[in-house]
Amino acid sequence: MKKYFPLALLAVFAAYVASTLWPLKNPTALDLRGFSRLPVLINGRIKPLDTVARTSLLMMQGRQRVVTPSGATILPAQWLADVLFDPKKADTYQIFLIENQEVLDLLNLKLEDGAGKKRFSYDQLRKGMPELDHQARLADQTEQPLRTPFQRQVMHVYDRALQYIRLKNSAQLADAPDFLAELVTFQKALPVGLAAIMARQQGKPASDDAVKVMNEMRDRFTYMDEVGYLHVVPPAKADPDPTHWRTVGSVLLDSFGTGTVDADAVGYAALGYAWRKQDAKQFNELVKLFSDRIGTRFVPQMEKSNVESRFNSAQPFYTGIVLYVAALLLGLFSWLMWPEAFGKAAFYLLGLGWLVATAGIFTRMWLEGRPPVTNLYSSALFVGWGAVLFCLILEKFYRNAIGTVAGAMLGFATLLIAHSLSMGGDTLEMMRAVLDSNFWLATHVVVISIGYSATFLSGFLAIIYIFRGVFSTSLDKATADALARMVYGIVCLATLFSLVGTVLGGIWADQSWGRFWGWDPKENGALIIVLWNAVILHARWGGLVKQRGLMSLAVFGNIVTAWSWFGVNMLGIGLHSYGFMDSAFYWLIAFVASQLLVIIVASFPLEKWRSFRNQSA
Repeated sequence: MKKYFPLALLAVFAAYVASTLWPLKNPTALDLRGFSRLPVLINGRIKPLDTVARTSLLMMQGRQRVVTPSGATILPAQWLADVLFDPKKADTYQIFLIENQEVLDLLNLKLEDGAGKKRFSYDQLRKGMPELDHQARLADQTEQPLRTPFQRQVMHVYDRALQYIRLKNSAQLADAPDFLAELVTFQKALPVGLAAIMARQQGKPASDDAVKVMNEMRDRFTYMDEVGYLHVVPPAKADPDPTHWRTVGSVLLDSFGTGTVDADAVGYAALGYAWRKQDAKQFNELVKLFSDRIGTRFVPQMEKSNVESRFNSAQPFYTGIVLYVAALLLGLFSWLMWPEAFGKAAFYLLGLGWLVATAGIFTRMWLEGRPPVTNLYSSALFVGWGAVLFCLILEKFYRNAIGTVAGAMLGFATLLIAHSLSMGGDTLEMMRAVLDSNFWLATHVVVISIGYSATFLSGFLAIIYIFRGVFSTSLDKATADALARMVYGIVCLATLFSLVGTVLGGIWADQSWGRFWGWDPKENGALIIVLWNAVILHARWGGLVKQRGLMSLAVFGNIVTAWSWFGVNMLGIGLHSYGFMDSAFYWLIAFVASQLLVIIVASFPLEKWRSFRNQSA
């Protein structure tokens, strides 16, 4: 049993991974999968509607799952279809996360009225929107780091409610009970209306009613163009710019110049009509029509849209979390019983998790056309990926489950960080102009991220050394010596990559900003990592510290790296500032406090801990 246990467990988890790759079935006869793959343009990037739905839900409620008032669970794409085509129904879904009692009082809401006592519907927010708008304007006058928890929650709810309103007016006007019928009526009235407007401009008699109708429709379409969030209409064949996608409101405004209503605008109105009537035949035909039309002219975009939709449903990084947790538990158990069987199983699962993460990262690279690290979210993925790779190599040499446990801990932690960062919106965002360089993204950013990985790994190996010595009797001399060699070797690698990455960053800065070094907070953070790793090596070379001292210094390296990675980005100053993030700030403080506590624990002689443990027993 022990002999075949690792392979059997690997087969089970491999089957689990394979099951995530199967495409989701349509919950009804309507082709929701095809609808979710339709591409749209937002913030300069063409993406499938499935991504729009998932990122919007993450921003609004912190999760992708939607529960209807009847208790049924629907897919993100179903929710988005209701928002676009049946807004009255969508207004009843409780998807707005509110966790501040003062904000609830502002909106006249009670905890018991919300799903899970924290999620509310737009119908519940509607009456309080004027006051929410007023408070948001007041909060906007205060700098983000100085805002109170009430002001931060007000801004969060207001921004999400505004995004929801924009989504509702993307494919049709939210207040139109039958937008298709409205467009048909408008098309019939258009020739008479345009003639009346022209006659009025020429000073000739004209029907006041016809002019009034045209002005009202122009106002409605203008509002739709200004508010609409999605650019769903692809560029015309004569348009040389393939990224010139437009809103439905924009092409409807063109009707006053062309004398006819745009076919795509009518098509989306018809799609909405079919969705509300649950007419599967008409809905599916329209989805296929849109898909074929766009796919013929925009082959690469449609191909990427299809892959991204499949990537979203597979959720490889969530699968990676599951595999890393399983590997961590097996690695810990291997120190208590069945060391060979549990150790091998943990190693296999860690390797499988790393392969899944690798596939996810490479898919993102292909979709974005960029190197692996382009923003904070992708940096979290890559830092964890690099750390797990180092751990797999360590485990291959030492075979004591230490590398496996450290890798599983780091992989799990970095994927959790990435999940938290995904709440901010699209993680495949367009690059800022100053960062738009694949060469430097592939050199400086990748090398410096590997430096982060190595420094964090040395710190986590040190934590394992400290905890095994304090809380168990498993830290024998052979294990302690092996851990010391691991930490020392990884610190050497961290010093090399951090130094090279910092120098490459200076060269990039010279090309971008005309100076090699400007004491920018991010530059200082990178330099501090190099200096601290150098301090660790010199302290060890000079005999200033022994094994436990080395471990304490390595743990403090976690603080230094976390500050350089996240802390300096929240200062609000410098060329690398990404803005203050209150949730990240508190987690950063908690992480720093935990590492200082570990260092304090390590500062007491091991003999005292063993004596205390024996007395307690």
